[in-house]
Amino acid sequence: MATPLQYGDPPHLGPFVLLARLLTGPAGLVYLGQGPDGRAVSVALLTRGAALDPVARDRFVAAVREAERRGRRRGSRAALTVLAMDGGSAPWVAVPYAPGGAGAERFLEPVMVSGMLLGDRNGPDFVPYWLGDRDPALPAPGPPAPPPAATRRAVGLAAALLATLVTMMVVMAWLLLFRLESDPPPTRPLPPPVVVPTPPPTPAPPRPGEQSPTPSQGGTERRTTLPGQDNDVGGDI
Repeated sequence: MATPLQYGDPPHLGPFVLLARLLTGPAGLVYLGQGPDGRAVSVALLTRGAALDPVARDRFVAAVREAERRGRRRGSRAALTVLAMDGGSAPWVAVPYAPGGAGAERFLEPVMVSGMLLGDRNGPDFVPYWLGDRDPALPAPGPPAPPPAATRRAVGLAAALLATLVTMMVVMAWLLLFRLESDPPPTRPLPPPVVVPTPPPTPAPPRPGEQSPTPSQGGTERRTTLPGQDNDVGGDI
């Protein structure tokens, strides 16, 4: 009977999407899945404890390999057709799903060992140490996805933006240097003028034969008397 997936069940195994649980056994779980082409598949997956046991894991992988050889030798009617398998740290196998028929649970039977390995059964059954572990073995996470590759257009835009920024920086630096070179250095201010008072001018003494100016009513008249001339010459008649 199919039951919904539970917490811890893988959403997919390989290319198959898991839809529901079909069987929960002591050695593994059987899921109902769907392939990429829409085909219903039966997927068997070991439990976490059985996957950690190298002997149990080898028995499961050997049963799957044997079914593949029988299918190639006798045809798909005599054995289950193995669609895909993984023998890594979380082994699983996928076969076509047949309602009411044999499915992938047949590969879980060889994993369990019952009775004595040698001689007749005269003691308790052999019980593996991982029998109580019913959690499914989860495959190891894949490698991280590579970083997204930039398109040519994005690379071109980034290069144009970088070139524009570099050009602006060069122009700004050139303008700054040109301004520093063209501006003259500041001159020192001139000292304040110093005014020194000077004495008033003094009249020069008259030379010989030269009269000093005398004030008159009409102004100042300056006469020069030469030797041998009369003082009346040039007077009024």
